[in-house]
Amino acid sequence: MSYETYSQLLYAWMGIGIITFFYLLKQDAPYGRHVRPGWGPTLDNRLGWFIMEFTVILVFLYYLCSNSIQGNSMIWVLSAFFLFHYVNRSIIFPLRLRTRGKRMPWIIALSAVGFNLANGFFLGYYFAHFAHYPASWDSDPRFWLGMLLFVIGLGINWHSDNILIRLRKPGQTGYAIPRGGLFRWISCPNHFGEMLEWIGFAVMAWNLPGLCFAVWTVANLAPRALSHHRWYREQFPDYPPNRRAFLPFLM
Repeated sequence: MSYETYSQLLYAWMGIGIITFFYLLKQDAPYGRHVRPGWGPTLDNRLGWFIMEFTVILVFLYYLCSNSIQGNSMIWVLSAFFLFHYVNRSIIFPLRLRTRGKRMPWIIALSAVGFNLANGFFLGYYFAHFAHYPASWDSDPRFWLGMLLFVIGLGINWHSDNILIRLRKPGQTGYAIPRGGLFRWISCPNHFGEMLEWIGFAVMAWNLPGLCFAVWTVANLAPRALSHHRWYREQFPDYPPNRRAFLPFLM
């Protein structure tokens, strides 16, 4: 595939992400606290997380290993950051969930598989066939700024996930108001952290598929954070009035 064809496909995919953003502002994705009848057969949510997220590891590695890139160690460094996130998200995170009996629609799991097939292809194919980083990239300010944002975002995401997981005692299935960390200021620091993480990756990698992934992440998680924020305020009369959805003091 030529780079021109690849770029055209990627721009089209980014355009779909922008359309998805506006759709999700109007329609909550029906999983987690927003699950509702009418979306067809369901599966265990922990199994769903594994199926959804492990897909991208397989596809990314397939394309990454389809071409010889041994001479460019920076590609492997960037790939390691990407894979580190998804090993946690697909294997470790589902095993830590205390949501026995929770289910998600198959249509949601399969749509996420579709997204991860595309994302794994675009990133893996680019790294395998088009990426080239100079030997000095590890001293470039963009690499270090991106890595800083990625690590901070990862830390926020993990810390916030820990708070949410520990809200439930073993056997409990309900919801409570999360407190601590960035929950002091925003309802969804886990989503904020993940958005920051992939914006950092886009800066660190400095390529078009990285930017596209960041756009898709914001398109998916920003509307979901707004939905969560509305849900909290509807469900809990004593919900902290000064909390924002995902940007401290702003939104």
